[in-house]
Amino acid sequence: QVQLVESGGGLVQAGDSLRLSCTTSRRTYAMAWFRQAPGKEREFVAAVTWTDRSTAYADSVKGQFTISTDNAKNTVYLQMNSLKPEDTAVYYCAAGGAMGRGDYWGQGTQVTVSS
Repeated sequence: QVQLVESGGGLVQAGDSLRLSCTTSRRTYAMAWFRQAPGKEREFVAAVTWTDRSTAYADSVKGQFTISTDNAKNTVYLQMNSLKPEDTAVYYCAAGGAMGRGDYWGQGTQVTVSS
């Protein structure tokens, strides 16, 4: 079993930055962030592998969000810059055996961007 603990969400204004953190109790092959906006399905945001730090991003966040890891702390980060109201969502951390796959999920952290 893998336990994921997220932090870093909050209420910010458009144009601000936030950094989400997720600490895992055990490493799997990859980690990912997903988000779910009100009334919408959960969508993939970004993923990274522990070994070579390969990354993948949704087109909607390329150049705006950066995913990274601190292997010593078993922690993955999502740096979110130039936030927009449409980035408002609950952000979920996921651990999985493949890039972008969520075998284990965090509890979610709310990000709200006001205009």
